[in-house]
Amino acid sequence: MTQKRILVADDEKDIVELVAYNLEREGFSVLKALDGGSALESIRRDKPDLVVLDLMMPGVSGTEVCRIVRGVPETANLPIIMLTAKSEPVDRILGLEIGADDYLTKPFHVRELIARVRAVLRRSDQHPDESLPDSFDFQGLHVDLKAYRVTLEGREVELSSREFKLLQFFIGHPGRVYSREQLLDRVWGDESFVEPRTVDVHISRLRGAIEPDPSNPRYILTVRGIGYKFADEA
Repeated sequence: MTQKRILVADDEKDIVELVAYNLEREGFSVLKALDGGSALESIRRDKPDLVVLDLMMPGVSGTEVCRIVRGVPETANLPIIMLTAKSEPVDRILGLEIGADDYLTKPFHVRELIARVRAVLRRSDQHPDESLPDSFDFQGLHVDLKAYRVTLEGREVELSSREFKLLQFFIGHPGRVYSREQLLDRVWGDESFVEPRTVDVHISRLRGAIEPDPSNPRYILTVRGIGYKFADEA
């Protein structure tokens, strides 16, 4: 198996060294950055498999790094675990809304971080469902499952890796209703640290990207009191 390369970006050098030491003990190759600019440079140059990214850094913040990474096709699907000293729910949701795959509040246990790293990498390595066709079309929405490309009425739509996996799952099961817990199990897999609220955040982001009118969705529908489903007509 190819050794996975992890970029650890945090302005606290002691945290970078502690995380790097423990990741290396687990068999990972580690890159280090002490500010957002250096993190971006390393992402472009070294092409890590995952980034552990501090939210608050001098210069270019972790928030801005995440936005820039998600806005470039070559790195749009790069797994990101956000670190932050903030623990308010709004900060957790912000981390997810800007494209983080997971979120960990300082102070944290290194073993928990490593568990999350492994879980996020497993999800990013999962292959598309072989039973699905190469492409999917429904009411102006086109999904190329092999090229990981989505267009709406001919206009290309940028999705994070998690949003794409969520959409892929829905179009593979049109008309069937899934609860938040079921979606966590099917799309997030064995990640035990993710809360049901995470599903709502990603559904909202997915709708914002693919729905012509997110307030009146055409594709991803809410079944009140139960969960979500893809439109029956698909």
